[in-house]
Amino acid sequence: MNHEEILEKINQILIEEFEVDADVIANDNNLKESLDLDSLDYVDLVVLIESNFGVKLVEADFANIVTFNDFYTLIETKVAAK
Repeated sequence: MNHEEILEKINQILIEEFEVDADVIANDNNLKESLDLDSLDYVDLVVLIESNFGVKLVEADFANIVTFNDFYTLIETKVAAK
């Protein structure tokens, strides 16, 4: 799975599952502020990412996640490592 496919899949999940407006999804936007998800939504997001990409995410993975680009890079790194 290449970079563009990963971004497209993540954005599709955000738009379809969490009803996020596509306009707020931008590489440098703050992920948490833009998504405005509660803690349960974040758990759902982790489950969806894990099941769609076949990766395992742990709380420590999110320590340095600020922007959408940070999130994309995390998933890309996890996918490449599997």
